[in-house]
Amino acid sequence: QVQLVESGGGLVQAGGSLRLSCAVSGLTFTWHGMGWFRQAPGKEREFVAGIDWREGSTYYLDSVKGRFTISRDNAKNTVFLMMNSLKLEDTAVYYCAASAPLGSGTERSQYAYWGQGTQVTVSS
Repeated sequence: QVQLVESGGGLVQAGGSLRLSCAVSGLTFTWHGMGWFRQAPGKEREFVAGIDWREGSTYYLDSVKGRFTISRDNAKNTVFLMMNSLKLEDTAVYYCAASAPLGSGTERSQYAYWGQGTQVTVSS
C-alpha cells in the first residue's frame, strides 16, 4: 500500500520557521514528482511547492518564493518543506502529495497520492 506520512507541523510565531517532512512508502519514490499543498479554513486547496522526479527542478507559489524551500532525499524516500519567515496567512493544513509516475506539476489533478495533512498555525 502507498503511504505518505507528514510530520513537523505545529504552532509557531510569525517570522519563525518550521520544517515539514513527508515519509513515502509503497511506491518507487524516484519515479514521482512530489508536492506540498495547503488548505486554509474556507479556502480551496492550493499548490505551495513541487519538485520533479528527474532533476529536482522546483516550483513555488508566488507568495512563498524566497521563504519556502522544497527538497527531497531519495535515499530516505522523504520530501521536505522548509518554511522560513512564516506569516499569519501561511496558517493551513499542509498536505504532501505524489504525482503520477514520471509526472510533476502545480495542479491537484497531477497528483495521485496524498497524505493526511499536518496543521501549521502561525500566531502574531
